Order: sequence, then C-alpha cells, then structure tokens
Amino acid sequence: MDLKLKGKVAMVAASSKGLGYGIAQALAQEGASISIGSRTQEDIETSAEQLRDETGVPVLASVLDSSMPESIRQWTDATLNEFGGVDKLVVNAGGPPTGKFEDFEDEDWQAAFDLNLFSAVRMIRATLPLMRKRGGGSILTVTSMSVKEPIDVLILSNVMRSGVTSLVKSLSIQLAPDNIRLNNLMPGRINTDRVRSLDALNSEKQGIPIEQLKTANQAKIPLGRYGTIEEFGRTGAFLLSDAASYITGSSLAVDGGVLKTVW
Repeated sequence: MDLKLKGKVAMVAASSKGLGYGIAQALAQEGASISIGSRTQEDIETSAEQLRDETGVPVLASVLDSSMPESIRQWTDATLNEFGGVDKLVVNAGGPPTGKFEDFEDEDWQAAFDLNLFSAVRMIRATLPLMRKRGGGSILTVTSMSVKEPIDVLILSNVMRSGVTSLVKSLSIQLAPDNIRLNNLMPGRINTDRVRSLDALNSEKQGIPIEQLKTANQAKIPLGRYGTIEEFGRTGAFLLSDAASYITGSSLAVDGGVLKTVW
C-alpha cells in the first residue's frame, strides 16, 4: 500500500530511539521529510544520520525537552524554517517515574503533568496553525495501554496519559472541520529500553531472574511475544497517512492482543 507520505513533513518527538524512532523510521521509509527531537544532542544526531543513510530523505535533528514550552517552540520554528510547513505530528515523551500513590509529592505530579500532558497541549497548539495553512493534517499521540487498564506501578503515567486520550477525543471533534485528524496509539509490551527497564524493576521486586519474568509476561500475550519498534512504527505511519483518512478520535492498541477490554 502506498501511504502517500512522499513530500509530507512530519515532526516526531522523543525519537532518538524506541517508539518514536520506530514511527520516524516508518515515515521516512515512505518518503516523508522528518523533523526529530530528543533531549540529548548526540543521540538525536546519530539517529538522524541513521535515517538519512537508510532512506535518503531529509532529516532535521533538534534538541527537544518536551516538558519545556520554549524548547517545543524552538523545535517547531526550526522545522518551519527547514521545511516550510508541517503535515504530521507525533506527540511523544518519556514516561514518568514508576511508583505508587504515596511515593509522590506535588512536584512529582507537576513534572509528570508537564512531561506527558502539557507537552501534548503545547505541541498541538504550536503546529495547528501550520497544518491549517496546508489545508489539514494528522496528529498521533503515543500513550499506553494503561489508559484502558491502569498499571499498578505507573500511577503518574496512568493519570497523565488518560488525560491525553481525552484531549485527543475532544480535539478530534473540534478540528474535524479543519481536516485535521487526531488519534492515539497505545503500545503494549514493545521491546524498548523503557519496557526492559520495567522488566528489570519487576524482576528485582519479585526476586526472580529477568528471563523468567519475560517468559511469564509473554505467556500472557495472545501472540506470545513482545512487539518490535518496527511493527509499532508501521502502525503509526498508517494512522498518520491518508490511508487512514476516515479514522479520527480513536485509540488503537499495538499489544499482541493482551488488552481484554472491548472498548
């Protein structure tokens, strides 16, 4: 299937590795020009070079702290200066710390709000005028399957990412007349650094070898394995493309079938 992304401009946040990189890679493979951002300059430059070498498309690398409004503005301005506009946006950020309710103070909640919820508000607000000038666009947020089934040790993420889901649903209605679509992508156990870190944490907590824990986790997944960032990325590219032109306000799980909810 031709996703008709050649010549489009896509901004992908938190994309030096993991889920964000997977989406950026899939978009680049389809011919889109890519603007990627991440906190560490060396990491984002390395990832940009990999994408250029692999696909030959223009790639702009920017240092981006998603929790800081000025950093988001600078990233957006750099993209506009380099490519002249924006067609696609991937809202993404690292996860807040693990822990339970009593583990966190006000400053922890505020930091999680800025990182995961307010960053979505700011990125979308920054790019909307640019998409309207192009006659429309599409926005994808990377959330978590915890918005459907909360994960015990991820209370900060559960709350903030659920807020992002509600934001996207609201905006999908408000922005439909502008031909701007918004959707959420919910990763299950994708083989990323974040998931490996959570596995290590749970392995230590339960006092069992990490491979034993991973085997037990995989047994709970109907497809019997963790997903790859390439699988996740291809799904993201589809939702951002005109091949998904009649999908908006939806949340799609890429989880190997592990979610039991029917909603």
